[in-house]
Amino acid sequence: MSVSRRRFLILSACALGAAGTARAGAVHEWQGVALGAQTRLRIEGAAPGQAGRFLTEAQALLRRVEATFSLHRESELVRLNRSGILAHPSPAMQELLALTDRLHDATGGAFDPSVQPLWLARASGANDDQARRLTGWGQVEHDPDRVRLRPGMALTFNGLAQGWAADQLAALAARHGLGDVLIDSGEQRGLGQRVWDVGISGPDGTLLRRMRLQDRALATSSALGTRIGPSGDQPHILDPRGQRRARGTVSVSAATAALADGLSTALSVMSDDDADAALRRFSDARLEWRSPGVTEM
Repeated sequence: MSVSRRRFLILSACALGAAGTARAGAVHEWQGVALGAQTRLRIEGAAPGQAGRFLTEAQALLRRVEATFSLHRESELVRLNRSGILAHPSPAMQELLALTDRLHDATGGAFDPSVQPLWLARASGANDDQARRLTGWGQVEHDPDRVRLRPGMALTFNGLAQGWAADQLAALAARHGLGDVLIDSGEQRGLGQRVWDVGISGPDGTLLRRMRLQDRALATSSALGTRIGPSGDQPHILDPRGQRRARGTVSVSAATAALADGLSTALSVMSDDDADAALRRFSDARLEWRSPGVTEM
């Protein structure tokens, strides 16, 4: 799975515009950065005050997401990785831990946030062997009272947190009574009756497919969208099991952006048959694009 920051409009499916004619009312847009990726919110048909109140709360929400899952500033996750133990994990942390349990099981271990030491070793050109011994979701202990890691282990939620952030923004928009909203936090989620015209892009920006998105989420992972290693030639999505080299691009849609995010990452390092079996475990998930098969390592 990936532990690299995803790049808005490069690794993710890119919004190409809204299909049809917008309902009466102004269009409000906001752009900022969350979890190292550009985040864009587009609201159609809302009164200025209604949109403004939502955008103010949305920015506060994104700051809380950073304070929980960021790897690049002091956060709940950084404290866990530093000390190896986290007492009384937040509800957000507990939610992603629980979703990771489901994804890890369904994907046969292809989705595994404990891959962080392996990613750091690969990025620096260090030997993988020691780092791989520090990888394994089964070694992570967690319950509502605490999270405990083995010495030297570290987690990343970059394969879930951006999608989860989009879901939280969607829930916030609903509480504000907003109708047609497009959220792009590195993964996309469209709300309301609007049918959004979106595109799935490869790592070089090539348009691979156009599709319509209505009240649904879309996530795209491109293995070479970000390159790591001393020579800059390694994919940033790694197989924690050490079995396969990640395929080019995978895109998944689902009812929630977090699920789409996690599946698109895991399926990048799974055989076609295994990926199809994993998708059948989630009735609301659909494969939207898959590059040619992965190769054995």
